[in-house]
Amino acid sequence: MVEMTVESVRINLATQQRVVILKATQQERYLFIWIAHAEAYAIAVELQGATSQRPLTHDLLKNVIGELGAHLESIVISDLIDEIFYARLVLDVAGRHVEIDSRPSDAIALAVRTKTPIYIDESVLERAGVTLETSEESPTEKENDVQSMKEDENLDAYRDFINSLDVLDEFGKD
Repeated sequence: MVEMTVESVRINLATQQRVVILKATQQERYLFIWIAHAEAYAIAVELQGATSQRPLTHDLLKNVIGELGAHLESIVISDLIDEIFYARLVLDVAGRHVEIDSRPSDAIALAVRTKTPIYIDESVLERAGVTLETSEESPTEKENDVQSMKEDENLDAYRDFINSLDVLDEFGKD
């Protein structure tokens, strides 16, 4: 398992699609997950430290878990099937280990509220993640590494894509 943090929530102004960007804590690896407006809003509100007069859906879930005496230990992005990510809520319920199926966006919204670690299965990160490395190789070593050059070209496309997105602030107001 690889621990991840929420790097940002962004919006493509042309399509109005939202994406949550997760970053590995120990390396320059990123994961992009397209999410719905409501979940993007829920994550952005919490990241920006805003409060609402009434509990949002993920606040309610946090409260229910706490009131039932359970503890959210972690969330795990566990699989990628047909371009759909899968996640699990990992809970301790009175000493019993319980895992509940979840959409990653809901799990992430809950994790940011509870300060719960976010993990991803290494195989999922290998298939869907992007590695942005700052190479310390000498120019000769880099020239000899054809694969590295191809990866750099692919990363340029990802960098261009990310730079085309706006950070979601003001709680997703269009």
